[in-house]
Amino acid sequence: MIKSLSYRNLGSSDLRVSPIGLGCWQFSKGQGLSGKFWPNLPDEEIEGIVRVSLEGGINWFDTAEAYGSGQSERALAAALKKFGKSSADVIIATKWMPLFRTAKSILKTINRRAANLEGFRIDLYQIHQPFSFSSAKAQMKAMARLVEEQKIRHIGVSNFSAKKMLAAHKALSEFGLGVASNQVHYSLLNRKIETNGVLDAAKDHGISIIAYSPLEQGILSGKFHDDPASIRRLTGLRKYRTGFKPKGLEKSRPVIEALRGIAEKHKASPARVALNWLIHVHGDTVVAIPGATKAGQARDNVEAMSFNLTADEMDSLDRASALFKK
Repeated sequence: MIKSLSYRNLGSSDLRVSPIGLGCWQFSKGQGLSGKFWPNLPDEEIEGIVRVSLEGGINWFDTAEAYGSGQSERALAAALKKFGKSSADVIIATKWMPLFRTAKSILKTINRRAANLEGFRIDLYQIHQPFSFSSAKAQMKAMARLVEEQKIRHIGVSNFSAKKMLAAHKALSEFGLGVASNQVHYSLLNRKIETNGVLDAAKDHGISIIAYSPLEQGILSGKFHDDPASIRRLTGLRKYRTGFKPKGLEKSRPVIEALRGIAEKHKASPARVALNWLIHVHGDTVVAIPGATKAGQARDNVEAMSFNLTADEMDSLDRASALFKK
């Protein structure tokens, strides 16, 4: 574990989380459309990723109903149990998928979430995206009921605009609750929340930003810029993203070069520097959930919390990635 690791509150909740958690989308076992983005990881690999994360001080894990139709939840729970962990040791975040559903489904499916997690409590339950047959108010009413019934501890949203996030926050205030977090796409190569109002609204209302795809599914490691041919060897659908195409790699190359220059000074990797920037550039507001398909990548995630960038280095990365605010 990193000796100086500092934990922080998630929003105004009492959840104390490491600045970096582990995103578990890649534990989908290749099931469903979402699972096709990643290779089908064997249990031994999943266990290695979870072990390295735990040993490094990561104390929270983000999964979802949609990740392999519950496969990720089950794989995560099995790995944590293998290492003797319980709800007293870790924080679990999962998500309900609203697409083509109403708020009633939140109540109907919660027991399935609990069963998949094999006794681990749901510390943060999130609405996976804003598209539902029910209003945000109806969804928040259902979520508040789950809190009252002690089936979940705190409530979050994901992929919500500033307007929808604040509407959910207001709806929860009627029950003496609030939105703890908004999980959104945020990285040095996707800085739109800085200009579309989401980040400002989160800061104003004490809502944490959970940054998913903080390494752009590996692009910010720089390895694909060095060896573009390796993209063809990727399994899963992610290799078809725009960022992996030649034009996309050229567009992001200045950011990679800036990361490499700073990484050399800190004896770190570009990925570690990219994550470090993300979890510090806005104080305690942003936490990140990089994934990992190998234990070595999980170690990189952990090591990203072991140093501090200087103000000049922060500014350098800000300038290099300014194009990605649009």
